Amino acid sequence: MRNQNEIVILSGIRTPFGKFGGSFKNISATDLGVIASRAVLDIAKVAPEEIDHVVFGNAQQTSADAIYLARHIGLKAGIPKSVPALTVNRICGSGFQSIITAAQYLLLGEANFVLAGGTENMSQAPHVIRGARWGIPLGQGGLEDSLWSALNDTYCDLSMALTAENLARRYGITREASDRFAYQSQMRATAAQDSGRMSEEIVAVGTGSGVLDRDEHPRSKTTLEGLAALKPVFKKDGVVTAGNASGICDGAAAVVVTTAAKAKDRGLTPMARILSWGIVGCDPEVMGIGPAPAIRLALQKAGLSLNQMDLIEVNEAFAAQYLAVEKDLGLDREKVNVNGGAIALGHPLGASGTRITVTLLCELKRRRARYGIGSACIGGGQGIALLVENISTY
Repeated sequence: MRNQNEIVILSGIRTPFGKFGGSFKNISATDLGVIASRAVLDIAKVAPEEIDHVVFGNAQQTSADAIYLARHIGLKAGIPKSVPALTVNRICGSGFQSIITAAQYLLLGEANFVLAGGTENMSQAPHVIRGARWGIPLGQGGLEDSLWSALNDTYCDLSMALTAENLARRYGITREASDRFAYQSQMRATAAQDSGRMSEEIVAVGTGSGVLDRDEHPRSKTTLEGLAALKPVFKKDGVVTAGNASGICDGAAAVVVTTAAKAKDRGLTPMARILSWGIVGCDPEVMGIGPAPAIRLALQKAGLSLNQMDLIEVNEAFAAQYLAVEKDLGLDREKVNVNGGAIALGHPLGASGTRITVTLLCELKRRRARYGIGSACIGGGQGIALLVENISTY
């Protein structure tokens, strides 16, 4: 290791992602986070008593006790009551943000080991009645779907899907290209599942009906003809359909972050070092382009080029959104989302950034490759990226 103050990731793991209303609909985001946390501590060979801080990302806070989310995850994972916890919310970037915040604590000397992760249960998003507490006038009131509302940005008065339509128009992305990319995502995810590659990053979860050990959302029987038959959802003659958008899902992921010096002292072998990160703002009306400037910033800070990246992950909020980022950066698709992305695997908002990091680390290790960068767009107009170097097998 070149610098004992470098920040390293010891290990990472995730739950399977349950489909909307599927196996995890009765398991809170907190409890999904606990499952991932217990597993990652065991894999990292770090005792709960060694953790100095808990940082977990969560976007919607759908359960009644979600206000305590990171704190309850730490306590239920066996971490001492004296150890503080922080819930972070950078919407779709929350899972990345938890890792970045962990790195910042370590760089400031405020911790030696940090448990970081992201978790989300979108199936538990409630319907609400606004104003019911204070009385509703005659003829008014009604149920509001909090999940649907969350996917609409009131600042620009656009749904997330319409921001993807804006990108499709700006970058000349067709419906056919969007469907082809969605098909590729499904086929890559299916191949990764069938080969057993995905099992390396997943901890099985017991449910009321058995044990779930693989993602529920991938559709192995997807065809281009089936995708083409779907109608645009948000815009007449648009490109976004249910088949080429990310899946609404439930799941969690976790990592243990420390310094190179502390890992050496404990005789632990890290998976990767964190080289840099990039967090940027962008136009909310084209929020999906956020990964492009975020990736550029992370590369600049690390003194590396895009061509040096062996693997790249761009969260697939929508096929059109990914394709815009691909065009903007000139990405080589053979390096990107090689095991499929959120269109196939699903996108539990607060968990996706950590999931992408875990997937990236496992694939870098498997390929004995060196550099990887993961990224996501963020509703409201932001982008986030995390650049890592594999040191487990390289």
